[in-house]
Amino acid sequence: MSDAFEALAHPVRRQILRLLRDGAMSAGHLAEHFDLAKPTLSGHFTVLKNAGLVTTERHGTTILYRLNMSVMEEAMAALLSLMGKAEEKATPWKSVPHSS
Repeated sequence: MSDAFEALAHPVRRQILRLLRDGAMSAGHLAEHFDLAKPTLSGHFTVLKNAGLVTTERHGTTILYRLNMSVMEEAMAALLSLMGKAEEKATPWKSVPHSS
């Protein structure tokens, strides 16, 4: 799970994931959205793939990237769980019933 959070920490990788919400895209098509060198962008793709946030599919010389929703949902659930626990500690009065 820490790999997913590390991958989500970079704004370029978050933008890649936003682009993939609408469906699979080739590496070339994704690259059109960034003013980055190919090796830099390739490094971001690798981090996302190693974290399990994207899957790849090769078609000849083209690599298609696809959002891996199950890992995204798991990461978001873990984040929301952490935020909920932090909120409970910060505002303990929310769990105390009030008398009328």
